[in-house]
Amino acid sequence: MTRLFVDTSALYAALNALDDHHAEARARWSLVLNDDSALVTTNYILVETLALVGRRLGMAAVRDFQTDFASVLDIVWVDRLLHERACAALLAAGSRDLSLVDCVSFEAMRQLGIRTAFAFDEHFARQGFACVP
Repeated sequence: MTRLFVDTSALYAALNALDDHHAEARARWSLVLNDDSALVTTNYILVETLALVGRRLGMAAVRDFQTDFASVLDIVWVDRLLHERACAALLAAGSRDLSLVDCVSFEAMRQLGIRTAFAFDEHFARQGFACVP
């Protein structure tokens, strides 16, 4: 079974009809739901996505996210070691445009051997991951 990491950038694009990547995100979401891919993300992505969606799109969109998206995701729960590795990577990178959530995602993907992300965030490609769509 193929595993695909799902990022906030893809989830938000799929939920927001005004996002530049909305059509691509919805099309890809439909495809991955119908193939044998395991959709993997972290609880940090869930927190980030819920905060972003709630703030920008409102509670109806939060409900849609919980019902239509979060319910089909395999969640990696960030433990102390993963968090500490991500913090170390963030500090080593020294980049103001990189977030702790990004670094947790990269570390989780490496730990799980996942090479592809459903993401519109260029940081994944910079880290050597393939991105879809």
